[in-house]
Amino acid sequence: MKKTILTALLLFAAAAVFAQSEYNFQRRSLFEKLPVTSKDIVFLGNSITDGGEWNELLANPRVKNRGISGDRSSWILDRLDPIVGGQPRKLFLLIGTNDLAAGTPAAEVVANVRKIVERFQSESPRTKLYVQSVFPVNDSFKKYAAKHGRHDADIVAVNKGLQALCAEKGIVYIDLWTLLADKNGKLRADLTNDGLHLMGEGYIVWRDAVLPYVK
Repeated sequence: MKKTILTALLLFAAAAVFAQSEYNFQRRSLFEKLPVTSKDIVFLGNSITDGGEWNELLANPRVKNRGISGDRSSWILDRLDPIVGGQPRKLFLLIGTNDLAAGTPAAEVVANVRKIVERFQSESPRTKLYVQSVFPVNDSFKKYAAKHGRHDADIVAVNKGLQALCAEKGIVYIDLWTLLADKNGKLRADLTNDGLHLMGEGYIVWRDAVLPYVK
């Protein structure tokens, strides 16, 4: 009996770790009130996108940040209405690392990105779509090693799937992984202080990679 209770508690704790947070719903509710228009360029993703001051980085007031820390591909599917409905001029998508940390198979991540792409192509066909590769992770930093470490092969698999998807759909795939990875396929230590998120110089590398597509 005690073993059963302990198992249930552990499962509940695990579910809580990977559940959508209060922050997620706070941001979603705010984004539902902030309009997206056909003149806008939207950056959509998780905490890595959320952490960028994109309109300043790109010197463009039309750029809108719709990243939410902790987000996953399936959760983005649930919050697309205000973005698709705004018919933005361009969309830059980066998603997948939290999916993998939660045990989502690489193929499912790619399938969810396909759904996102197809919804835009169906309901907002003038939106130019840019799918960015999932970033490498550096598990020599301990903070996120247990949750996000040991997914190097999965990240590569997702990125190969995303590249193939973009070729199929006739949209742009932006390979950021190559720019951010060291010789061992880990996130460059000079660009991060926790192994997962970017320091300022990391955002400059990212900015420089997407700038030609933003103009």
